[in-house]
Amino acid sequence: MDAERLRALLEAVRAGGMDVDSAVERLRALPYRDLGFATVDHHRALRNGIPEVIFGERKTAPQIVGIARAMVEAGENVLVTRLDEEKAAIVVRDVPGATYSAIARTARVEVTPLALRDVGYVAVVTAGTSDMPVAEEAAETLSAVGLRVERLYDVGVAGIHRLLHRVDVLHKAAVVIVVAGMEGALPSVVGGMIAAPVVAVPTSVGYGSALSGFTALFAMLTSCASGVAVVNIDSGFGAAMVAHRLLFRRDEAAPAAPPQP
Repeated sequence: MDAERLRALLEAVRAGGMDVDSAVERLRALPYRDLGFATVDHHRALRNGIPEVIFGERKTAPQIVGIARAMVEAGENVLVTRLDEEKAAIVVRDVPGATYSAIARTARVEVTPLALRDVGYVAVVTAGTSDMPVAEEAAETLSAVGLRVERLYDVGVAGIHRLLHRVDVLHKAAVVIVVAGMEGALPSVVGGMIAAPVVAVPTSVGYGSALSGFTALFAMLTSCASGVAVVNIDSGFGAAMVAHRLLFRRDEAAPAAPPQP
């Protein structure tokens, strides 16, 4: 349950449109539901602005289905990350309304349609096409929290003119997520060009001394572009959550207009 739905419930009780017992029944699932194999946090949207996200890796398909159904029953939207195609087929079959993105390895159920948040868009940028699965995980997560996404893919430093041709997209973005493997140079380039927050995502793309993403991670952590935030290797989801948190209070934090003379 998120803040908007809780407020509507309380307003209904105050206006006499719902009795107290009915409201208590609606709130019975808060703050969590114990499924035996998982404890589903139905209070998270009130705290963090989004419902609990299901990490699909190492969970069985029946476990994922059980958690997703509990969330749907509570009226919550569902996002599953790191979901392979075999388990995804079961989730899509057994959870009504579930859809699957194979490249992002994510599944979603939209119980309540999301309006786009009026905070601008997040640009998701990749150095190469091989970085797209991580970028699409970020893009799907951003969409799941109501943020608009602009994609700039395969614009890495091996052909920097490709990025410079689209620099206007970067300048207009509220946040820029930059996904890169190999030597991980692209976030430093982007971070030196724009004022918006930059979230860097190292990927495990690369040969030998790329060290499964550690070389890119170290390069991003030691970036000479000041203030670039860095998330874990291959964590498109983590980057999207940084963007979500940066923009969550944007409207409230905006300075009031100066008084007119």
